[in-house]
Amino acid sequence: MPKKSEIMRECCLTRASKPASELIRFAVGPDNVLVPDVDARAPGRGVWVTLGEGAVAEAMRKKAFARGLKHTVEVPHDLAQLTGRRLEERLLGALGLARKAGQIVTGAAKVEAAIAARKAIALITASDAAEGGRDKMLAHLRSRMPQAGVGHFEFLSSGQLDLALGLENVIHAALVEGAAARAALARAERLARYRAGSGKEDGTI
Repeated sequence: MPKKSEIMRECCLTRASKPASELIRFAVGPDNVLVPDVDARAPGRGVWVTLGEGAVAEAMRKKAFARGLKHTVEVPHDLAQLTGRRLEERLLGALGLARKAGQIVTGAAKVEAAIAARKAIALITASDAAEGGRDKMLAHLRSRMPQAGVGHFEFLSSGQLDLALGLENVIHAALVEGAAARAALARAERLARYRAGSGKEDGTI
């Protein structure tokens, strides 16, 4: 049930009206090429699709973008993948801002301490982390914060986390309470929903 203050938009694929937070916008560039407008800020004509890689691919297949815009538009063949990369870039930028604000901790010991102190609002594990280390951290999270609903995300590699945070060999990280951390968490949740197609990332506990 959408909140009264939420802006509603129509998905061009299903024609269902949904809160804008559950969709993603695509804008028409000056060259008549459709581009992902993941922040919904680009000027000009735009069209909305349910947030999900599968939905974007289906909209491409069914030519729903042209129907929604009511005119022909050039749709890149890799639009679904490009959209995922744009969402990923926004998340990496948000993690960098959280780092500058002191609202993210890294390293197994510091992450475990944040969990033990019940300060963690999200756990980030590098996608190339060793399985044993990942499982140990998740077990620690479940034992210390079993009812907290802390999100767990593992779709960024250690190299990507290194670049975003300006550190080396980042395997485990935790967002801790603060505006910048909440903004990064929102970005992570949108990317997770996009990758999953719909719903929450399986790592949320």
